[in-house]
Amino acid sequence: MKFCKQFGVLAACMMTAEAMALQVNVRNSSGEPVESAVVAVYGDLPQRQMETAVMDQHDRQFLPQVLAVQVGTKVTFPNSDDIRHHVYSFSPAKRFELRLYHGTTAEPVMFDQPGKVVLGCNIHDSMLGYIYVLDTPAFAVTDVNGRAQLDVPPGRYRLQVQHPRADQLTEQAVAVGADEPGSVQVEFGRLAPDPRSVGDKTELEALFD
Repeated sequence: MKFCKQFGVLAACMMTAEAMALQVNVRNSSGEPVESAVVAVYGDLPQRQMETAVMDQHDRQFLPQVLAVQVGTKVTFPNSDDIRHHVYSFSPAKRFELRLYHGTTAEPVMFDQPGKVVLGCNIHDSMLGYIYVLDTPAFAVTDVNGRAQLDVPPGRYRLQVQHPRADQLTEQAVAVGADEPGSVQVEFGRLAPDPRSVGDKTELEALFD
């Protein structure tokens, strides 16, 4: 608590910790950047206002392919194609089905359990998407350069990174503060091939079992 005098009146001025940037760089075992990795920080964090997230469908693909949301978030599934899609998931974290539709006629879906949700389309087998539902307000998805930035108050946290084509997530302790480096590098092992490009329908089907 800091006290200050304003206009001859003693007033209490609460000092709040401002958020600082933590940059996370995700690489594979060959040192190449890993795109679409989900980066999340867990710890004593201020809550943020929930906003509706969007998982679009364009050119017969989910856009983005990987979406991260906080537990309790509603997600809309607009169909920007000129053909109908039938979105579904059998994942334990969220089982749902949006029957044949186009445009924005589908109702938003509430994601209220943490976990990975695999998305498919009953009409187009090559469509594959992921929604990571996280029990933290601090998260991001890496860009094409394998980078993600999180803005969090100074402190010590647990950093967790996962990817749809990685068997296991990685986890490590991180510190954020004026005397800390402000960036961390995470290395994944070998990533499995993208099942959309393998050409074997059974590999896609296995994701929904």
